[in-house]
Amino acid sequence: MNTPKVFIIILNYNGQDFLKKTLTSVFQMEYPNFEIVLVDNNSKDGSFEEARRIFPKIACIKNSENLGFSAGNNIGTEYALERGADYVLLLNYDTVVKKDFLWPLIDLMEKDEKIGIASPVILKNETSNVWFSGGKINWLKMKTEHQENNLKENYFHSDYITGCAMMIKKEVFRRIGLLDEDYFLYWEDADFSVRAKRAGYKLAICAGSQIWHLEKSQEKKANKIYWLVLSGLIFFRKNSPAYLQLWIFVYVFLRKIKNRKDVKRLKNSINESVQKAYRDFRYVK
Repeated sequence: MNTPKVFIIILNYNGQDFLKKTLTSVFQMEYPNFEIVLVDNNSKDGSFEEARRIFPKIACIKNSENLGFSAGNNIGTEYALERGADYVLLLNYDTVVKKDFLWPLIDLMEKDEKIGIASPVILKNETSNVWFSGGKINWLKMKTEHQENNLKENYFHSDYITGCAMMIKKEVFRRIGLLDEDYFLYWEDADFSVRAKRAGYKLAICAGSQIWHLEKSQEKKANKIYWLVLSGLIFFRKNSPAYLQLWIFVYVFLRKIKNRKDVKRLKNSINESVQKAYRDFRYVK
């Protein structure tokens, strides 16, 4: 079997609790032809410096500020494509990969030229519980939904691939470009997936490939909610079918009214984060 060149892009931001474990698992892979590019979004916890010291073989790029998920990964992707990548794997810094996870992905994508993006099955916290095995975009309710699929099948299709582990053929970047940097955090993976599908590519979940997604206990919930709401609004404004545009406008208007009532009834960090997201959305181009 051919062994195409895979560049694994790991974007780090204060990943002290996870990054070393992620990199250790990647270096234990059985696949022979890969390189790791560690892009750091100006971490302050020493995780980038520690990784560079422990793993001297990785290519390291340090940004002077936190550029967000899209822009940070795009820097690594451009680095990879300039150096002859056949595939680019965007991999979260809070994952652990199985030794053989890359082979089934490569095999699946090499056999079907229409599969432009693929993902392993993603399990929770080093258990057998599934975190992601495909998903649907619910255009009416303006949200994504994880699906349960039959893992006995070789692969199955998905409306989108999560950026937690996104394997992308180089041809896809040539056709549709990089991640959209209008998204700072969240929803950029769904946007990229939709653009790829509209360009004629298939999105696949490979049942024979598995990794684990670790729990980010230190993540601030209010900050996460803010970016989920703001980026979701950007996504649906950019990508909703024309026949749903009026409905999207009405739905957002009704949600804003509900949020105002929520803030008046209970002023907490979550409700205020949602309110701020709606307010800031007005200034997004």
